[in-house]
Amino acid sequence: MDPHKSSNPFTRRAALRRIGNGFGMMAFANMVQESVARAGGLASPDGGVLNATLHHPAKVKRIIFLFMNGGCSTIDSFDPKPALEKYDGQPLPGGGIKTERKTGALMKSPFQFKKYGQSGMDISELWPNLGGVADDICWIRSVHTEIPNHEPSCLMMNTGANQAGRPSLGAWLTYGLGTENQNLPGYVVLCPDVPTTVGPPLWSNGFLPAINQGSFIANKIQTGAEGELPEEMPKADDKDGKKDKDKVVIEKSFDPKKLISYVNNPKFELAEQRRELDLLQKIEGLRREREGADPQVESVIKSMEVAYRMQTEAPAVFDIRKESEATQKLYGPGSTARGCLMAVRLAEKGVRMVQVYYAKGDPWDAHGDIMAHKVNAKNSDQPFAAVVKDLKSRGLWKDTLVVCGSEFGRTPVREVGGGGGQLKKGRDHNPFGFTMWLAGGAVKGGTIYGATDEFGFKAVEKPVHVHDIHATILHLMGIDHTKLTYRYSGRDFRLTDVDGHVLHDIIA
Repeated sequence: MDPHKSSNPFTRRAALRRIGNGFGMMAFANMVQESVARAGGLASPDGGVLNATLHHPAKVKRIIFLFMNGGCSTIDSFDPKPALEKYDGQPLPGGGIKTERKTGALMKSPFQFKKYGQSGMDISELWPNLGGVADDICWIRSVHTEIPNHEPSCLMMNTGANQAGRPSLGAWLTYGLGTENQNLPGYVVLCPDVPTTVGPPLWSNGFLPAINQGSFIANKIQTGAEGELPEEMPKADDKDGKKDKDKVVIEKSFDPKKLISYVNNPKFELAEQRRELDLLQKIEGLRREREGADPQVESVIKSMEVAYRMQTEAPAVFDIRKESEATQKLYGPGSTARGCLMAVRLAEKGVRMVQVYYAKGDPWDAHGDIMAHKVNAKNSDQPFAAVVKDLKSRGLWKDTLVVCGSEFGRTPVREVGGGGGQLKKGRDHNPFGFTMWLAGGAVKGGTIYGATDEFGFKAVEKPVHVHDIHATILHLMGIDHTKLTYRYSGRDFRLTDVDGHVLHDIIA
């Protein structure tokens, strides 16, 4: 009998599976069950964990990751170095350094630092609003990674590996813990446009089930062919019909449905879509009875179910126009402000992880002139501080972890570039020592962990690798990073590879 002419789809499918994959597909479901069992939970149909048993009590339920893609200069932001002022223009002791581009002499920061809060935290003039919440933040000044260019460093920070193809942090979290809201994705990524030259691999599910992939949302205001509206939003009229210069509101033309237009089906009403999904579930149920569970197929169906339910709940959660005028003013204008406010609203609705990228490309990449940080920091400072304040006001502070950083820092020396080797006012990439900060009720606010050398080039005190950051995040979520594994291609993989240490000293 020719299987290609068979009227029985289950027989045809079974034949193709056996011919194409041998016994591999038969073992796949068992592999998922085994890896989840090692993580301490029971596999659910979507490939995540159902009724998970945590390895230890969790301190947080959700993550907000603020990502300054491109490489924020932390020696100009959060790690002051008086030696740069003293030795400005002189060679770095020990000779030239090898990062990615040719570099010259030491360059002092053009920005003044000021002490903030009861902790007396040193923060530069670029971040006055963040300084106002300095006592709520734990500053890790000794982070380091391996490769001094954007792609591998972004991948390491997001996936724990220098090459594309591994699952992202958010994918591991949703695989291990699932989501608290079945009507929304467990992992959401926000940016006005696709960030960095890496793009989707930064929030990929890799070899984990498809349902664990991050859902990318371009959080920009669309106005026909014009694209993004000006970041200076119009002022609101007060009750007397007069303009109030202090009021900042969301543009009336902002339509949250445009952010997630791909989940709307204009051809079919919700009732018709529901019938289609029910039929699909019934057909798959018949196949499951004959051949057993297929996690890959069921993950796709689960994704369809989430997309269906998103049509009713997602427009409301993304509609930041519903926030009070005071809250809108707290965050201020701009795409970063919108992203941060959406992140808090999504966290409030039970989304496991939300990541906010600054903008398209590598906008913090200040090779030519470090003064470019003034614009980036101005757009980020107020909304970053607003996240901390807003989480407190909504009662989410205690069990939410805010993580902020870049893929690397920047060098303490000037960059030398161009055909004539001219001296620049910018800094090259520096993966050897930079600052990240964590905030939330689970970490010790107003504290510093680790240190770089006197010039801010290398981590010398309590060095913290990216694997350690990931291990600590998983620990705070109730997961032992050494036990959350997934068997793929003949070996057990984990987010932290074969390394990673929990930073117990920063945990409250």
